[in-house]
Amino acid sequence: MRRGCLSLGEIKCDSCSREIEHSERYLAVEEKDGKEAEVGDTKRYCMECAVKKGYATYRAEKDEKILTIFPST
Repeated sequence: MRRGCLSLGEIKCDSCSREIEHSERYLAVEEKDGKEAEVGDTKRYCMECAVKKGYATYRAEKDEKILTIFPST
């Protein structure tokens, strides 16, 4: 399960170990053995790492690039 969140501070990215600043967006994903799952450990990723892992993508909408965590249909 993917959840888009806003940091309240003191959160680190589980991929790059960068501290996610207050009010910065991050992604919380339930992962088990490196795959997205319904149950398992919750991993937190900054948006840059979420894009690298394929959990977030940029979508063109009305002449703008929008970052989304929703899977494409």
